[in-house]
Amino acid sequence: MKNIKKLLALILALAMVFALASCGGGSSSGSGSRKETPLVVGSLPFNSKFSPFFADTAYDQNAADLTQIGLLTNDRSGAIIYNGIEGETHEYNGTDYTYYGPANLVVTENSDGTVYYDFTLRDDLKFSDGEPITIDDVIFSYYVVCDPTFEGKHSLFSAPIEGMQAYRSGMETLFNLIVEAGRDNTDFSLWTEDQQKALWADLDQAGAAFCQEIVDFLAAGGYIEDATNIADAAANWGIEGLAEGATTTDMFNALADKYEWDLQTVSSTESAGSSLFDLMENYDAYTIGVQTGESAPNISGIQKTGDYSMRIVATEVDATLVYQLGLSIAPMHYYGDPELYDYDNNQFGFPKGDLSSVRAKMAQPMGAGPYKFIKFENGVINYEANENYFKGEPATKYVNIQEMQEADKLNGVLTGSLDVSDPTFSQDTVKAIEEANGGELTGDVITSETIDFLGYGYIGMNANNVSVGGDGASDASKNLRKAFGTIFSVYRDVAIDSYYGERATVINYPISNTSWAAPRPTDEGYKVAFSVDVNGNDIYTSDMDADAKYAAAKAAALDYFKAAGYTVADGKVTAAPEGAKMEYEIQIPADGSGDHPTFMVLTLAKEALAELGINLIITDLSQGSDLWNALEAQSVEMWVAAWGAAIDPDMYQVYYSDAAHGGANAGGSNYMYQVIDPELDDMIMTARKSTDQTYRKAMYKACLDTVIDWACEVPVYQRQDVVVYSTERVDMSTATPDITPFYKWTAEIENLKLK
Repeated sequence: MKNIKKLLALILALAMVFALASCGGGSSSGSGSRKETPLVVGSLPFNSKFSPFFADTAYDQNAADLTQIGLLTNDRSGAIIYNGIEGETHEYNGTDYTYYGPANLVVTENSDGTVYYDFTLRDDLKFSDGEPITIDDVIFSYYVVCDPTFEGKHSLFSAPIEGMQAYRSGMETLFNLIVEAGRDNTDFSLWTEDQQKALWADLDQAGAAFCQEIVDFLAAGGYIEDATNIADAAANWGIEGLAEGATTTDMFNALADKYEWDLQTVSSTESAGSSLFDLMENYDAYTIGVQTGESAPNISGIQKTGDYSMRIVATEVDATLVYQLGLSIAPMHYYGDPELYDYDNNQFGFPKGDLSSVRAKMAQPMGAGPYKFIKFENGVINYEANENYFKGEPATKYVNIQEMQEADKLNGVLTGSLDVSDPTFSQDTVKAIEEANGGELTGDVITSETIDFLGYGYIGMNANNVSVGGDGASDASKNLRKAFGTIFSVYRDVAIDSYYGERATVINYPISNTSWAAPRPTDEGYKVAFSVDVNGNDIYTSDMDADAKYAAAKAAALDYFKAAGYTVADGKVTAAPEGAKMEYEIQIPADGSGDHPTFMVLTLAKEALAELGINLIITDLSQGSDLWNALEAQSVEMWVAAWGAAIDPDMYQVYYSDAAHGGANAGGSNYMYQVIDPELDDMIMTARKSTDQTYRKAMYKACLDTVIDWACEVPVYQRQDVVVYSTERVDMSTATPDITPFYKWTAEIENLKLK
């Protein structure tokens, strides 16, 4: 559950890519004009936060995206389009495509280290209600996501924009202040005693409901026998120490204590269903900002230069910043108040610290996208074509997006209730499509468009927990992990082919193959992961069959164990050095039944390691949250999981040392790996501070080689996703061609027609 939520959190960071990744629906037959027949798509259930600012699931974001345009757009490879007004032509897969956007962008690197991002907006754009778009709408949108009280998915507030921190300082939300002060606070200089009592009462009932959802989830899954035994349920969820007779309120307090009352983290990582804040009756009343100190009246680096132009001033080069600048252009007259906008007097469409007007419109989005949101009733969102869309009024007048379960997506297209869907690309899905099409993935009934998933599967190792003498950075510790990595990697081909067939490929670097920075087999220095021995020589030769490779891998692994300080005799490990062990555990969330693409890797590796004298304990978790609880506690030795990816392959989030030092709440994910490497840190930051993609790719290759040398991550597979259309009902000549993870099927939805 938490793995899914974390993956969704990294996917939601791609704010400028129009994605409708999880869609399917119910189609009406339509007795009138075909133009009046809706295109019907499906989706997993919504949370009804259809906001370009506050959507917190992929499905809500997808729903909002149809109503929005981003300030910037990108091509099929993820490259930014800098000349959107005139259009840019880029080649992809042997075909030239021209891309248009609402603005042009000129980036200037100055001699003093600052960077100017100069935007020029088209002067003829309109929102779906006919109101003109000006640069004031863009500035309003920036100030929303940079407000000190903003809690949405955008992270622009953390970017090196001049004056950003001065503007955000000296203010905190009423919610955070009261929670931090505690229940027994008696200082009411910033809020009243009644406000404090009301918040804690509201939070207590929400916390109890939040934990009740966890208990219900455990009971429904058969993880606990008695749903009234809260202490037992809490222990199953990783919360120890509750006494018999404990309540869900006790459980929530213990959960909050575990995270030192960082309730944002509690909500995002521990939920079994609802957000903690959604369960509060009056959360919005406590999101108002309270002045606690000095702060600047504006962000000096956000500068209006004309009615249709502006400049962003960055204090340093940051190659990731441009991807954050392309946020949705939201209508100030709808989400804010034009009477509260006066750029010259530091008013930006809403009172600083009060986003209530923006939050009030979460269930009814509006923008300048291809479609207008009409209503959401009975599990169906109804859209109508936006006649003011800057790329032209969509050819299909109506679109319906319908909630449904995953199992119903493909069946909906086959039975005629859906026109487009994206079912899980499983063996069963392939079989059903091929049966409908007479043996092909594309035929008279179904047209299948496959794309690589924006992420990859891997095996992780904690450097401190799989080490010699407790020093995860030592050569001996790296050799220990390389022994395991060598064994794991040799069985990847057979396991992934068995589970996915042609729908996945084995990867050799810890990066998604969808990224421009991913090393390619033709690149200089490309190596198969963990394919060299302790002396740096190749383990495998081109004439080896599978059995010969397995034997070579075991011999190389044995040498790595010996180099790590293990005692080796008669081809087996007989004793471990101090601080290392003869057995290690690996955790895999395979539903307790081995249903995971990497499970075969582990079972084959267990047999091979046993021959070498090492016991690999495979723990098959029926509940994925157990893994994430253990990872956050840094108690896991090895594990199996998957990463999501973004357009830019910035590695700061995953491998920079700060998170390793600070733990799970420090930001980033290196608390899992514990890679503490100053040279790697320098390379990551150096790559960030260049906009030369060729240079950055070379630098990231060096970073990836370093990660492989630490042997804390074994890259395993890159799987495929699929979008299926009804060949019988959709005019495929009008569908978006050459879709990619960065250019979804909805990227040119304005052209899509039904037959």
